[in-house]
Amino acid sequence: MTSSIPAKRKVGAVPSQAFLAKTFHWINIISLILMITSGLQIYNANPVFGGRQGWHFPDFLLLGGWLAGGRHWHFAAMWLFSLNLLWYGIYIMLTRRWQRRFASTSDLKALQVSENLKRKNYAWHRLVYTAIIPLLLLAILSGLTMYKPAQLHWLFGLFGNWQTLRIVHFITVPIVILFTIAHSLLALKVGSFRLIKSIFF
Repeated sequence: MTSSIPAKRKVGAVPSQAFLAKTFHWINIISLILMITSGLQIYNANPVFGGRQGWHFPDFLLLGGWLAGGRHWHFAAMWLFSLNLLWYGIYIMLTRRWQRRFASTSDLKALQVSENLKRKNYAWHRLVYTAIIPLLLLAILSGLTMYKPAQLHWLFGLFGNWQTLRIVHFITVPIVILFTIAHSLLALKVGSFRLIKSIFF
């Protein structure tokens, strides 16, 4: 005799994330918001494009109140962000999480030949996750070079001149924002909203 009661659908288990991984993401988000808003305050003092009469960002996007205040917030958040990346790098090396988080040759191959959509989504997710590392390092190094151009003259020389250095540092911001959007959308495809929720809560 068959039951007339429909079987309950299985609900996927909520992904489990380590406490340190959650802490890293929270610190990352907070420090990035502080750096971007204080960086825009610094930008408004002397816009990268158009000189002092160039386009300015509205006040509600700014942090610091004035140039010196923006610089204080910016560098404080930069050290928080940099140290957070450093300890997370040590953490993923010690726990070998990098083997599951960063792209490999098998991911590149999957993007070329695999017909499994889920496998391709995983590959794209790891590829984007890996590609952001050199970008974040570029943002930090270019910012430090602007802060201490005399002490880091060997780095300054790689950028050619001051304006190029400012442009490089500035364009890392929209790229990081685009990465965050792409990272979130791919996480939704790979593990739905449960995965994103598990990262923070």
